[in-house]
Amino acid sequence: MATRRLTLPTWMPPLKGGKQLAAPILIIMMLAMMILPLPAFALDILFSFNIALSVIVLLTSLYTVKVLDFIAFPAVLLISTMLRLSLNVASTRIVLTEGHTGPDAAGKVIEAFGHFLIGGNYTVGIVVFIILTIINFTVVTKGAGRIAEVGARFTLDAMPGKQMAIDADLNAGLIGEPEARLRRKEVSQEAEFYGAMDGASKYVRGDAVAGIIVTVVNIVGGLVVGMVQHDLDFASALKNYTLLAIGDGLVAQIPSLIISTAAGFVVSRVANDEDVGGQLVNQLFAKPQVLYITAAIIGGMGLIPGMPHIAFLLLSMAIGGSAYLVGKRIAAKIVPPPVAPKAAAPEMEDATWEDIVPIDTLGMEVGYRLIPLVDKAQGGELLRRIKGIRKKFAQEVGFLSPPVHIRDNLELKPSAYRISLKGVEVGKGEANAGQFLAINPGMVTGPLPGVTTTDPAFGLPAIWIDNSLREQAQTMGYTVVDAGTVIATHLNHLINSHAAELLGRQEVQLLMDHLAKDSPKLVEDLVPKMLSLATLQKVLQNLLIEGVHIRDMRTIIETLAENAVRVQDPNELTMLVRIALGRAIVQQIFPNETELPVMTLDIKLERLLLQALQASGAESGGIEPGLADTLIVQAEQAMRKQEGLGHTPVLLVPGPLRPLLAKFLRRALPQVKVLSHSELPDSKTIKVTSLVGGPA
Repeated sequence: MATRRLTLPTWMPPLKGGKQLAAPILIIMMLAMMILPLPAFALDILFSFNIALSVIVLLTSLYTVKVLDFIAFPAVLLISTMLRLSLNVASTRIVLTEGHTGPDAAGKVIEAFGHFLIGGNYTVGIVVFIILTIINFTVVTKGAGRIAEVGARFTLDAMPGKQMAIDADLNAGLIGEPEARLRRKEVSQEAEFYGAMDGASKYVRGDAVAGIIVTVVNIVGGLVVGMVQHDLDFASALKNYTLLAIGDGLVAQIPSLIISTAAGFVVSRVANDEDVGGQLVNQLFAKPQVLYITAAIIGGMGLIPGMPHIAFLLLSMAIGGSAYLVGKRIAAKIVPPPVAPKAAAPEMEDATWEDIVPIDTLGMEVGYRLIPLVDKAQGGELLRRIKGIRKKFAQEVGFLSPPVHIRDNLELKPSAYRISLKGVEVGKGEANAGQFLAINPGMVTGPLPGVTTTDPAFGLPAIWIDNSLREQAQTMGYTVVDAGTVIATHLNHLINSHAAELLGRQEVQLLMDHLAKDSPKLVEDLVPKMLSLATLQKVLQNLLIEGVHIRDMRTIIETLAENAVRVQDPNELTMLVRIALGRAIVQQIFPNETELPVMTLDIKLERLLLQALQASGAESGGIEPGLADTLIVQAEQAMRKQEGLGHTPVLLVPGPLRPLLAKFLRRALPQVKVLSHSELPDSKTIKVTSLVGGPA
């Protein structure tokens, strides 16, 4: 007999253990408590569970380091509120139906809380219960809700700045795509958390109001039921039902107050690497001067006639002792540096060839305040970022850049740095360690106090601000980065800008050796049999000068091997390689676009340039000065129009003109990319959006 396997529907996820059943079972239990009558013993169990749950939530919030560590808190807040309301409904039913039998009719928990609070005086019990409810409603819950509301608004306002900071770190190679994706998810979850807390806090406020109403209903309804249905006298009915109502309200309001306090802790703390307890101890009792002054003030108050002298003086002595211990612990951490013995002056040695130090291809010099950023013993955050920059450069451009040699230079300003290429300065700037650079991307909502400067990498207006203004700056639309990121971004920009100069003969040889591991025959047939290493280097440098990546070395080598028999000129070989890499070049400029918005030359200007090219007899021939000025002006006008339309400024020209115009415009308008018709893949369509040399 064949057996038939039962399978879950495709829309139903598999159950993993009992965790996925916890929430549905809890919801069903709360609905059942509102509808079905419960015995007094069951109420005792559920009220005890409610108190235990509130304590667990409070302690979890105290030991939470970041709000996202307790991202389920809004849901917990809602479920705990609904649980209290369900228990109120269940207890009200049993109070009104069984309250005439005595104060233990609704269970021992309610009776114990009622006796504990009332203490034989019903008026005092009612007043204390009302005070607890008012504290929960007007102070704790309202304050936590307001903080959550403001936090949600500021978190949403700061999201664009945080996203731009993540993108800046990703582009600088400081983080990878998985980490960037995780940080974007955390930014989104933080905004959702505060929004959910703002909404969930409204439930708790409603719960506090409902607690007062339920208590009044229990007292009034109990008096009516006890005197009319069960023939109790007024004093007996008042005693039974008041104790039950106050006990019921108190056993619900105490967990509510605890969870409201937990909500306040979660939304009001400033995130760092410590929990709330650690922050309080390390910040309140960290300065012995503060404790000494406090001990003196409390001791002085204890000497005033009429004051409780023993209490004040004992407290003053305890605070003074704590100050002494804190000061002693701080002094123990400060160890004076050992005094090095004075060494004898070494004898001057004769000069040798070892004194000739080769120039570093890439070098960086820093002032003494920036030394902690590049010192491995002190963390060296910038060292890690430079490694990330070189790795990202190798993955995107196609070869490994030379290492960056870093040294300190006391001749520089304390916060200054200088980046050199082959011993020549190519960039410099200042970075204030411990502060943040707020960069204005062009859409900020207001100014910030600080030192006005410019972003060293891209020249954008910026301000150096203190750490306390970081969140405010992000909320106002600034892109906020630390000092290490400023230097790393500047270095990354310079490395990409001078990629052709970084590709030396040694790098080309290492690149060929790396390619030979997978395609040894291809490399062996080309270099040095058909092309010299110097010619190959020149071709690769030509590509890098125009911003073309050389990751597809297989295509480059195959194209060179195919044409090297008849062509040896590096410029002609570069043109042939560009045609072979046309799809990659277009993809790099126009990612994921099938229609390419481009600029073209007016037919008359195109003819003039072709005639000038033929007259010069070389592709690198010059352009007549008057025509050159006109070309620059009109190309700049067309470029502005392209940028205004949101397009990348790309000039499409005939193949013979491309090298000439690319070299000519590279100095005057480096933003303009020059492509030839033969470099466009057949799958792309052209849309002419601007005309260079045509009527304005």
